[in-house]
Amino acid sequence: MSFDHVTLTVADRIATLTVNRPDKLNALNDATIAELDRAIDEVRLRGDIGGVIVTGAMRAFVAGADIGELSRQSPMDARERAAYGQRVFDKYEACPKPVIAAVNGFALGGGCELAMACHIRIASEAARFGQPEVKLGISPGYGGTQRLPRLIGRGRALQLLLTGEMIDAAEAYRVGLVNSVVAPADLLPSAEAMMRQILANAPLALALVIDAVNRGVDRPQADGLHLEANVFGLLAGTRDMSEGMDAFLNKRRPQFQGR
Repeated sequence: MSFDHVTLTVADRIATLTVNRPDKLNALNDATIAELDRAIDEVRLRGDIGGVIVTGAMRAFVAGADIGELSRQSPMDARERAAYGQRVFDKYEACPKPVIAAVNGFALGGGCELAMACHIRIASEAARFGQPEVKLGISPGYGGTQRLPRLIGRGRALQLLLTGEMIDAAEAYRVGLVNSVVAPADLLPSAEAMMRQILANAPLALALVIDAVNRGVDRPQADGLHLEANVFGLLAGTRDMSEGMDAFLNKRRPQFQGR
């Protein structure tokens, strides 16, 4: 599948999805959102892909939405644009294959929202995060008001959302927005190393753990525990569980097949 605004490369079961509009700091226009939609569908369908790393070209991850497009929107246009972007980012969050954001520079507005939709976030020391929409007279539209409080807590999230301030990678790590911070040159190697560590595990277990976390995190704990027990039971009937247990008992590396 060909793209104009993103690139998708695959090596050793790891896909690298790069937002590629460097002249616009990788801002998310409607066409780019549509390509992100098609790209995550391709990732999910392709058997040669085990997981995906999302990053941005050159000095930005994604510096926000395309203000030129937003400046012309009607209220109905705005609502539809937000709803579509939310559906696309929900696909990243719900992807049964692991999704790691490798945040190399500005992750503002829609870029911060895209990073938050990924399962894990690794930031370069040069990364900068923020939701500056209120400075433009608008609000986040791709999940920022919902995912940010869930990641860093209501009070700190409201501070970032209401001030529109930008924070650096160290502060993003301190408040729990990112999982780790590395030197710029180490960003993609670190993301790839983590992905290889993840992909050494059973694919069905990975998919069901992602699903259990996504579906259980906002439920009462008793409901989440019931969901977890069901997942535990489902995996007990897989060949991968038999392979994993046998490999452990015989001190060998497992050969998972995703069955």
